[in-house]
Amino acid sequence: MRRLGRLLLLMTCLLALAACGGDDEETQGGTSAASESPLTVSAAASLTEVFPKIDSTARYNFAGSDELATQIREGAPADVYAAASSKHPQALYDEGLVEEPVTFASNRLVLLVPADNPRGIETVQDVARPGTKLVIAAEGVPVGDYTREVLGELQLAGALDNVVSNEDDVKGVVGKVSLGEADAGFVYATDATVAGDEVSVIELPEGSQPPIEYQIAVVKSSENNEAAEAFVQNVRGMEGQQALEAAGFVLP
Repeated sequence: MRRLGRLLLLMTCLLALAACGGDDEETQGGTSAASESPLTVSAAASLTEVFPKIDSTARYNFAGSDELATQIREGAPADVYAAASSKHPQALYDEGLVEEPVTFASNRLVLLVPADNPRGIETVQDVARPGTKLVIAAEGVPVGDYTREVLGELQLAGALDNVVSNEDDVKGVVGKVSLGEADAGFVYATDATVAGDEVSVIELPEGSQPPIEYQIAVVKSSENNEAAEAFVQNVRGMEGQQALEAAGFVLP
């Protein structure tokens, strides 16, 4: 009888352990099934430093706004699109690829020169001097379009003859100037701040600033629609706006 009792007790314990193991697997499986893939945010390169401060959990794809728009058209995975202009978001909206874009920030353009400024550039007009190595962003990239607009406004279109490189995004312009591979380049004020002591900033003449409008939208093909909407609201909310302002962006 004692042996039978011990056998029954052992079988009871084994069954209990098996039940606990099943609960753990079910719980783990439930957690895994419930968890969503990270939110993918395709954002303008000039937002590289600030967006992770607003949401550190998202997966970011930073590049030129035009390149990101092309990626979305080609079906690249993205939940949110944030651009340094209204041009590309509005075009994607017209094509039915994103929800209606909203403006969340602005910026301003400045002229960047290396800290030692070997060419002695003191004003924007100096970029038109023969022999000046000017680097700007390519056409279609918002900061490149803004640059050409400013040069036209200041009647300095001839400075385009001094362009030695057309970069894919604003970070490329900052990099070339910081390394001394160019005498000057036009960038956003926020990117000039990030570059720190490696560069000097020359302000544009009053009245020559182009209107710079950052817009954000949920991508219609997103499988994380609620999280994407929450991200947009977070960027436009008080904490998001404070982070943008602290980074040097102008609030709308």
